[in-house]
Amino acid sequence: MLNGYGSTILDGAWLTLILALTSMAVAIVLGLLGAAFRLSPIKWLALLGETYATVIRGIPDLVLILLIFYGGQDMVNRLAPMLGYDDYIDINPFIAGVFTMGFIFGAYLSETFRGAFMAIPKGQAEAGAAYGMNGMQVFFRILVPQMIRFAIPGFTNNWLVLTKATALISVVGLQDMMFKAKSAADATREPFTFYLAVAALYLVLTSVSLLALRYLEKRYSVGIKAADL
Repeated sequence: MLNGYGSTILDGAWLTLILALTSMAVAIVLGLLGAAFRLSPIKWLALLGETYATVIRGIPDLVLILLIFYGGQDMVNRLAPMLGYDDYIDINPFIAGVFTMGFIFGAYLSETFRGAFMAIPKGQAEAGAAYGMNGMQVFFRILVPQMIRFAIPGFTNNWLVLTKATALISVVGLQDMMFKAKSAADATREPFTFYLAVAALYLVLTSVSLLALRYLEKRYSVGIKAADL
């Protein structure tokens, strides 16, 4: 299959999936922190969260990837001798990709989560407090379950975009399916065949993800429409 490169590209597809899932885990953490900062009554925290979301969303993903990978590597190797480490430090492309994509999409998710928390009526938290719940109980038992329902549509969009954006990490040497497809295309001089195969794999991945997230959205919306009626 694919002139003997099929298994190689599938290995790259598995790495792409792991990269996407790991990056999204980082993005969720940063997104929640960003949303908490932006909703904070403390002005400097709110300003910090707003600056993070605005700046990162305003710079192209590829520029950030190159800046963090090459610029970060240069910075690490400049600082290492000051700490007594003289050997050259080569940053792993996978680790760089995970934290870069997580950092980028954490900014987008901060907006998604902020909007989701703001959509919850304030009376919900007040009712929980009236029943004797402490702040953590109100947050995890009342606010988070409702926030998830409001956030899923925006989260779905960000997940699909992140999954496709992982192809950009191949420019720093990560051997994902895009990197493997380019290598195969260069070796066989059949770029259309291999890039079409990669496009199909991305389409399968995003389509399955869309079905799963739509199921999750319906699951969290059980009883909501009936209550609205």
